[in-house]
Amino acid sequence: MEHKLSIYNTLSRKKELFVPIHETMVGMYVCGPTVYGDAHLGHARPAITFDLLFRYLQHLGYKVRYVRNITDVGHLENDADSGEDKIAKKARLDQVEPMEVVQYYLNRYHKNMEALNVLPPSIEPHASGHIIEQIEFIKKIQEAGYAYESGGSVYFDVEKYNIKYNYGKLSGRNIDELLETTRDLDGQDEKRRSVDFALWKKASPEHIMHWPSPWSEGFPGWHLECSAMGTKYLGEEFDIHGGGMDLVFPHHECEIAQSTAALGKETVKYWMHNNMITINGQKMGKSLGNFITLDQFFTGNHNSLEKAYSPMTIRFFILQAQYRSTVDFSNEALQAAEKGLQRLLEGYARLQKIVPSATSTVDVKGLRDRCEGAMLDDLNSPIAIAHLFEAVTAINTISSGNATINEADLIELKDTFKIFVEDILGLQTEIEAQGGSDAYKAAIDLLLQLRQEAKANKDWATSDKIRNQLTTFGFEIKDGKDAVEWSLK
Repeated sequence: MEHKLSIYNTLSRKKELFVPIHETMVGMYVCGPTVYGDAHLGHARPAITFDLLFRYLQHLGYKVRYVRNITDVGHLENDADSGEDKIAKKARLDQVEPMEVVQYYLNRYHKNMEALNVLPPSIEPHASGHIIEQIEFIKKIQEAGYAYESGGSVYFDVEKYNIKYNYGKLSGRNIDELLETTRDLDGQDEKRRSVDFALWKKASPEHIMHWPSPWSEGFPGWHLECSAMGTKYLGEEFDIHGGGMDLVFPHHECEIAQSTAALGKETVKYWMHNNMITINGQKMGKSLGNFITLDQFFTGNHNSLEKAYSPMTIRFFILQAQYRSTVDFSNEALQAAEKGLQRLLEGYARLQKIVPSATSTVDVKGLRDRCEGAMLDDLNSPIAIAHLFEAVTAINTISSGNATINEADLIELKDTFKIFVEDILGLQTEIEAQGGSDAYKAAIDLLLQLRQEAKANKDWATSDKIRNQLTTFGFEIKDGKDAVEWSLK
């Protein structure tokens, strides 16, 4: 089958055939976290969504330069141009250096991402490490005539930009109406219009994160970092910019304006946004105080959780929905995901033990093409998973002795499961997710072999002891017709 990936471009509001700027190289930039607190389920969704895209582009044969930034300066309270820097505020409250806050939560974020089997990006730049690049970017915007200085701060002139370009094209907002309603605010602020946004802010005396610049001792605006770092590492034009839907406005809208003003052209070819994780229909987030951290999910230590959920259950829960649809949290949904994941991985494990026959009495042909077709259709992971579940039904029928499969079909089935379950969906068995080694698995197999020998010798006490001890340690043992299966509960 011909692999033509179709993705939904937020800018055009339609699915488009993906054609990279460079034939075999894809540049992808994704907005990473502001590291002033533990990662929650809302952070997991963009990480897993764009990990899926990263994996699938590589599967299609592209070399991908994946840049995921770390915001460690300039992100003020309420996503505005006023108030306290989120990281500086945390540092003040905890009486530590701001970069201690950054490093502490970044270490925890990386640990969470590793648990979720999210691949590390190619480059992970920090905003605080690119102050010079951001200052130079502001200078370009000033030279083009779309920025003005006011009291040591520098602001983007949205009204002037909108005369030549369309500010609001990504979010679909009517900026003409917004500009009209904000004219009466003139003189009440150092900004000319409330819709104007900060490129550089003069630091107040109590502000502890600041750098020298041509305008003042201060710090860059939140939106600027992505324009500066994206073009530094991916060039003036690159393929994909991604993030959560909550970043469309103002963050990504401002990025488009900054880059277009500075470079005279748009930087990004495809904009992609994942939808939100919700709780009772409301967005999950730190600002709303309704979030559950990933560590709380993994330990069950939250009053909204009925039990602990493994990292792979969380990953599967997110992959069960197409990335542009909302996902509403509930214990029932997570428990259903847990059971679904177990069924899929148990089927995959049974597949490895199947012995081929001379003929096939099940039809598993076309599975790979169906899964491929789902992924090519805007990363439709739930449809790909549904096709895999259909194959699990056939695997279980073969494993129970009620059907057969020939060698060629078995090899194709194993290859398809390896590609889609492991390589693309990034799903692991619980032992793999916990860092289990081949030696670890071999030890369990040895214990079960000793149990089988004890049963054969009618040594029921030893047989029961091995089974009971493994059950106590959290293993589930299933005695099949021809083999013993085991898994972690």
